[in-house]
Amino acid sequence: MRIRNVVHKGLRRLIEDDDATGLQPAVVPKLRRMVSFLQDMEREEELRTVPSWKAHQLSGDRKGTWSLFVTRNWRMTFQIEQGEVEIVDLDYEDYH
Repeated sequence: MRIRNVVHKGLRRLIEDDDATGLQPAVVPKLRRMVSFLQDMEREEELRTVPSWKAHQLSGDRKGTWSLFVTRNWRMTFQIEQGEVEIVDLDYEDYH
């Protein structure tokens, strides 16, 4: 899937410039694997094929947003726009 936009500045730099500034060095390899997986996937059902990422959709005011486990408090979140089959608002956030 194509990634339309990235909200987190550090994650955007990693994807666009291969620059890990602004990210914890310990998580950079995992973030790279996750982004690569997202770019290669064709259907959202594929998200559940990696159990350690604990892929699930959020509810409430964030309904429709996917969450992937990165570390204890940090998650990669995004939405999938079905019409365009692309990822929008990709973010790396501490939401706990």
